Amino acid sequence: MNEQQTMLADMAGSLFSALSHGATVAADWGRIEEMGFAGLLLGEEEGGFGGGWADAGIVFRLAGYHALALPLVEAVVAARLAADAGFAGDGFGTLAEKTEGGIDDGGFTGFLKGVAWGREAGYVVAPSPSGGAMILSTRDAVIEKRQNAADEPRDILRFSGAPVVPVDADIFALGAAARSMQMAGALDAALELAVGYVNDRKQFGKPLGKLQAVQQALAVFACEAAAANSAAVGVAQALDRGDASFEVAAAKARANMAAGLGTSIGHQAHGAIGFTHEYGLHPLTRRLWSWRSEFGGEHHWTMLLGTRIAAAGADNFWAEMVRRSDPVA
Repeated sequence: MNEQQTMLADMAGSLFSALSHGATVAADWGRIEEMGFAGLLLGEEEGGFGGGWADAGIVFRLAGYHALALPLVEAVVAARLAADAGFAGDGFGTLAEKTEGGIDDGGFTGFLKGVAWGREAGYVVAPSPSGGAMILSTRDAVIEKRQNAADEPRDILRFSGAPVVPVDADIFALGAAARSMQMAGALDAALELAVGYVNDRKQFGKPLGKLQAVQQALAVFACEAAAANSAAVGVAQALDRGDASFEVAAAKARANMAAGLGTSIGHQAHGAIGFTHEYGLHPLTRRLWSWRSEFGGEHHWTMLLGTRIAAAGADNFWAEMVRRSDPVA
């Protein structure tokens, strides 16, 4: 990280640690806006931070690390897309995972699913039935409150002839990239908790962390977390370069895989205490379990990767990996 990114990480880490997973939009969103995080991907001429996806990746990872219970990630991405479309909505924006319905004469009739904090957002960016993405004002919606396994709001918004602002973006891929960054941070935090617990907890007269089987399991967890973090950094760099379709698929697939194995090891290391309401592991693992199914599961992204690699041919695989890993490619 450069000096500016180090300062950004310090600011974000300090704020997110103070808010932790007990924050609410009503009480705490003002602090996010005061720090300028919602405009992270907006240029300075647009009243934003002027950051890129590498900067967003740092903040998104810390949001996952601290199990931040606020729609920061969604608001950052939505603000960038709204600015691209020339849309000026009230309040913060959010993202929808799925769309069912159609557009007729510029009006959308149907419903959006998996809308993060839709009940409190001013507008939502969703996949468009006609391709690309679309922006809708939540004032035109009938909202059904839902939540995921981590108790994060994932509402259903119903519209009838609502005005649509088109956006040239793959919102499903951007949502997957953002989730992979959050998951990387949450995996690191869960790993730290597990390592700290087994080193403090004694069994048979010595810390659990001295047992070879425990050490081996946590080494596997560490490898999974490192792989997810490497993939998250890679997708942020690719988004800053432009075409990130391959990296998005790889990052989300890898984060999903790491979440399955990592959360299993984390809870095995903790035993029953990991599920208790007061302990900090379950807010992380419940988010990981939820996020791995949002914006595409392992099957979706691995099939996409496999199809693309097979179509290019075996002789082109390594050359393409080298090209995509070149920061100036």
